[in-house]
This record gives sequence, structure tokens and C-alpha cells, in this order.
Amino acid sequence: MIDPKTVPMMRLGDGGSIPCLGMGTFGSDRVSPEEVAGAVAGGIRVGYRLFDCAACYGNEEQIGRVFREAFDEGVVKREDLFIMTKVWNDMHREVEKSCLKSIKDLQCDYLDMLFIHWPFPNYHAPFCDVNSRNPDSRPFSVEEFLDTYRQIEALVDKGLVRHIGISNMTIPKMNAVLDQLRIRPAACESEMHPCFQQQELLDYLTAHDILPVGYMPLGSPRRPERDIEPGDIADMQMPELLEIAKAHGVHPAIICLKWALGRGVLPIPFSVHNYEANLRAAVTEKLTEKEMAAIASLERGNRLVKGQVFLWEGARDWHDLWDEDGVIVDCTDC
Repeated sequence: MIDPKTVPMMRLGDGGSIPCLGMGTFGSDRVSPEEVAGAVAGGIRVGYRLFDCAACYGNEEQIGRVFREAFDEGVVKREDLFIMTKVWNDMHREVEKSCLKSIKDLQCDYLDMLFIHWPFPNYHAPFCDVNSRNPDSRPFSVEEFLDTYRQIEALVDKGLVRHIGISNMTIPKMNAVLDQLRIRPAACESEMHPCFQQQELLDYLTAHDILPVGYMPLGSPRRPERDIEPGDIADMQMPELLEIAKAHGVHPAIICLKWALGRGVLPIPFSVHNYEANLRAAVTEKLTEKEMAAIASLERGNRLVKGQVFLWEGARDWHDLWDEDGVIVDCTDC
């Protein structure tokens, strides 16, 4: 076990604090809800105190039973855990209903952080094919996003939510909304790993005092089949990363996590079996400046979650989701 008190804390953008490494709970369509819950149960007992959940992962009820057992057995108290979850795309107009269901399913009384999972209400069915399209999907709207966000602000006022998070946002989208928010976002979840570093986004978040939370920090070799393309790069097979891992006598995954921590990103890896080793990355030696620089050289623009299933009629391809030219694509009220 790793003493949770030895895991460093990071400062949230709104002044709160959060453990510097957490456990993700997305089973990537490959791991059952029961297996995910089993990893959470083990994670609590080896020292994890931060858990990143989401309604659309389809496992909050199973995870909630694990939390309740841990509370009832005195393994942890509710206040010892930092529990995060997300509003799924089909609930943007019913955020309180979504929040209350997650609280009930997770058996946690309140949420430490509630994220807007995606910045538009473009729903897709679980396990759908990458070519699936919802005819009701539409491009980003400032007013729709603000409406969703303000519903979460109201939940903060009610004491149901402690902090607000945003996720899968681009710099142009944040520029369009940040000045209109009453409660600033404490964190932003984004895909970040050695071959997709998003340095410009990281610099932006840091400058705006928003904590960057990195999902897929290992390059997610077990991501859903729909997100795998022939040209994708396997981060943990890069020779430079393998060399550093060999020098430290650890798996390349640990080096990915140390690199994330070294650049100020909070990683949230998921593993069924290696979660204790992942957490240990936060309490063992840091990478050297030379090692950090070597990994910085691995940037390949290798986005793994492209988001094709969220495209609207008239969009060209997945690049339109990410505002790569610095302009929000097809936005009618920006």
C-alpha cells in the first residue's frame, strides 16, 4: 500500500486541492463494469483517493457499491475521496437530474467535481460504430454551453457539487465562454500523452489557472476499437521512452505518468491489474530535465480520440470538432 498522505496534492484553479494522480474508470468497451469496480476496490486499498467517473461509462452503480462498502467498513471516509463524474451529452438540458442520478449511483452524497463531458449535446449510443451519426447532432453553441454550465453553477450553490470541470474543449471554445462564467472551471480534461502533448493547450490552461487533467496518459493501447486507426502510434513503444524506462527499471507506463506529472498535468490512467504501480509513479523519483526533454521530442500530433461519432450534418470530418484553424467551426452564435 502507498500512504495516501505521501501522494502530492495539486492546486485546482479555484483554490481547492486534489491528489496529483487518479484512477480512471473507463473500461474502453473491453472491461466489464464489475471488473472496473474491482479495480476501484483494490485502488482504494492501495492508496488511491481520486476517482474519475462518468455517467456514460455505464459502471457508476457498480462503483458506488464499492464506495459504500469502503465507507461502511471504515477503509475510508467520504471526505477522504475526491470523486469526479461527468454530464453526458444527452443530459445537457437536465444537468441536475444527471447529477442526482450519479450521486445516487455512486452513493457519495455530493460530487467533488462535475465535468461537462463534451462541449456539445451530440449524443451517441453506447458501443456504436465509428461511422454512426446522430441526425440531431449540431455544432458548438455558446448559449447552449453556457446554459449547461450555469446549471452546474446552480448545483454548486446547492452544495451538490464542489468544483466545476470542462472537458474536450479547444482554445477557441474557451475564449468564447470563459469571461461569461460566474464560477471559473477548476480543471479541464483533455487527451494528453507523449505522442499527443497539446503544449499550446497546456500553456493556455496554465495561463488561465485551470488545472490540466490528462486522459489516455499512456496512449491507451486498450482504447475502443472504433478509436483505433492504422496510422496511430503506440507511445509506449517509442525507443526513447523504452530507453528511459529501462534506465529506471520500470514499465514504460510509469515513465508516461512521471512525464505528465513533471509538466504539471494530473494523469488519470485506468488499469485492472497495474494500478498500484501507476500510483507509485507519484511518490518515487522524478524524471531528469534531460529525460523530460527526450520525451518532449516525441510529439507526433497523434490524436487517438478523434470524435467522429459527434459530427453534425455539413461537417467535413473529425478535424472540424477541434477548431484546428483557431476558429470554432460552424458556430452560429460565437
